[in-house]
Amino acid sequence: MLSFGWVSCQTEKNVKKYPGTVGDVEFDHQLDDPDFKKCGSEKWGHFSFQYYQGTKEFSYKGEKIAIAEKLKKENIYSEKKVNGYITVRFLVNCEGKTGRFRLQHMSPDLKDSVLDEELEKKVLQFTKSLDGWMPKEIKGLKVDYYQYLTYKIENGKVSEVLP
Repeated sequence: MLSFGWVSCQTEKNVKKYPGTVGDVEFDHQLDDPDFKKCGSEKWGHFSFQYYQGTKEFSYKGEKIAIAEKLKKENIYSEKKVNGYITVRFLVNCEGKTGRFRLQHMSPDLKDSVLDEELEKKVLQFTKSLDGWMPKEIKGLKVDYYQYLTYKIENGKVSEVLP
């Protein structure tokens, strides 16, 4: 019983250093636009929905095909013939604006691996340029939500956008 009380006190002291929900992206002044604001409401606070919390549908004007067409026009590629995946995860606020972009790169066997830093910058810039994200509502309230796009890289070229 004593150890439970001690653990409980320790946990309470540490609560502030952990995000509200697993996967929340905290503001980083070196990476993030200070003008990007999360929306809030009395009901939800500054809670942002994850893809698995009732926001599963893809909410982009023109759907995923519009992103794929824009990507094809951009012709993003690397001189290096790398293969793998680049995932860009970001927040869409209740106005449809995006921010807090985070990038993860993986080899074809899904191990953490830097593919090509210049290619990754191009993919990130492309993702930031997408301006057709639509606000979502849950129970009548506009909410912030996380979105991600995974780019499949084959022989240095983006060959597919997932999901």
